[in-house]
Amino acid sequence: MIDPLYVASGFSVGLLVGMTGVGGGSLMTPLLILLFGVHPATAVGTDLLYASATKAGGGFVHGLAGSIHWPAVLRLACGSIPASILTLLVLWQLNLDAATARNLVNSVLCFALLLTAFSLIFRKAVLEKLRWRMERHDASTIARATVLTGAALGVLVSISSVGAGAVGVTALLLLYPKLPMSRIVGSDIAHAVPLTLIAGIGHWVMGAIDWQLMGVLLIGSLPGIVIGSYCASRVHETALRLLLACTLILVAGKLASEEWHWSPASVAAVTQSAPR
Repeated sequence: MIDPLYVASGFSVGLLVGMTGVGGGSLMTPLLILLFGVHPATAVGTDLLYASATKAGGGFVHGLAGSIHWPAVLRLACGSIPASILTLLVLWQLNLDAATARNLVNSVLCFALLLTAFSLIFRKAVLEKLRWRMERHDASTIARATVLTGAALGVLVSISSVGAGAVGVTALLLLYPKLPMSRIVGSDIAHAVPLTLIAGIGHWVMGAIDWQLMGVLLIGSLPGIVIGSYCASRVHETALRLLLACTLILVAGKLASEEWHWSPASVAAVTQSAPR
């Protein structure tokens, strides 16, 4: 039985992703945790594979259009893929109990959401202040900085599923200021595909994937992304980004408050529903 609420949620997230370009993880993962009560580890793992499926289509379109800067993608991947694998191995070795895993995911997710909101609100100011400094660095320095940026994104995405959208785009704008925006977005999407796929497979191996949920979300999100992309040029981008940033801040606050009100009964419930 397909739950129409899940389909509607997938469609809403897909619509916003299509209009803003912000990664679905910053929207879908908190939604699954707060609205549907999905265990955070399962929400992250499911969202990662969901994101890899949705971004693969976007990456294919950008590839056909020639709007991907492959050197930047390869440099990001050189940092993010090893960092993601290492992060997942550490989590597997630690074998955290349900309550500890929940606290870790929620804490990193709160940080990632606030970082994404910061990127949305202050991107222009940050670029104006720092871009001229980045332009003074030589190509080898930019290449090393790109690899390190990829490593940071790999850790962040593997734990929270957030970071490959607004944060990745902002980083690429700083590192490659001469690239047009279309190639920045295309490169960010192309890099997110293997990163979310590998991180998602890692969570699958650890048993943190709900395949039925992912399929239902895709039913709604795929048409939502198409419609959102079509409407993107018809919506006031600045107002939409500010609204989205405020929403992410409120969600981060809600997740943080959940940590303080986590009852023993809730811990027991999560322990029973946690992936094994």
